[in-house]
Amino acid sequence: MKLNQVTVGCLDYDQSVAFYQRLGLTQIVDSPPRYARFETATGETFSIHAVEEMGAPSTVIYFECDQLDTKVADLQSAGIAFDTQPTDQSWGWREARLHDPAGNSICLFYGGDNRRFPPWRINQSTMEKGNEE
Repeated sequence: MKLNQVTVGCLDYDQSVAFYQRLGLTQIVDSPPRYARFETATGETFSIHAVEEMGAPSTVIYFECDQLDTKVADLQSAGIAFDTQPTDQSWGWREARLHDPAGNSICLFYGGDNRRFPPWRINQSTMEKGNEE
C-alpha cells in the first residue's frame, strides 16, 4: 500500500493556494474555488479542499526538509510566520511549527535516519516470528 496524498480543509481557497506555493510546493491541480493539489520536489502530493467552516484541527501535516534552518529562514523572509523556530527534539528530529491560513498545524522537520528507523522502532522480524507461534 502507498499513501497517495493528504487533503486538508481550507476557508479561503486563494489565500491557501498562495500559502502552499510560498511554502515551496508546486501546484499541479487547480479547480477553484474548491480544490487544489500540490507536489513536493520528490513527488509526494498534498491537497486542499474548501470547506464552509473548520472544526478544531487535530491533524498535523509534516514536511521533511534536508536543510531545515535554511528553509525556515527563507520562508520567514518571504513573510511566513512560524510558531516555533527550529528546535532539536528528544525523539531525534529537528522541528519548526506553523499554521496555514485555515489554522491547520504544520511541522517542518528534519528527521534523518530517525524518520523511519528510530531506536524504538518495532523489530519486524521479532513480530513475524511471534505470529508464527
